Amino acid sequence: MSAKSLEMKIGGHGWQLILADLALILFLVTLSSLPASDAVRGEKPRARLRIETAAAQALYRPVSDGPTLSAWLAAQPRDPRATLTIFAHYRPGGEAAAWDAAAAMAADIAASGVPVRTVIAPGEEADLYASLAYDSVVAK
Repeated sequence: MSAKSLEMKIGGHGWQLILADLALILFLVTLSSLPASDAVRGEKPRARLRIETAAAQALYRPVSDGPTLSAWLAAQPRDPRATLTIFAHYRPGGEAAAWDAAAAMAADIAASGVPVRTVIAPGEEADLYASLAYDSVVAK
């Protein structure tokens, strides 16, 4: 089949259509290789949804002579839709201490059955608190 007859069958836009097909194939091949590249590097798959924490319905800060996190949580109204988020902020060099403090808080409520998430991030001051709130999933 000659190029002229192929062009007539495709409608006169032969090279544009072929180029668009090749670009689409290249895009799909590249897209399909992304999860595989994470597995080769030993990384866990990335989350596809972004979670936004709503305004807290209750906040907890550990203070001396105050209740433990599990005692405070037991006094809160039970709602299966709520998630407890532990926030630990650290100054440079305080990463390990922030991890340890957040892990201790999470261990304190392990038997409660409340979903727990831990967020550890650098900050201007070291800080540790927990927020009981509803999450909203934001589509990407």
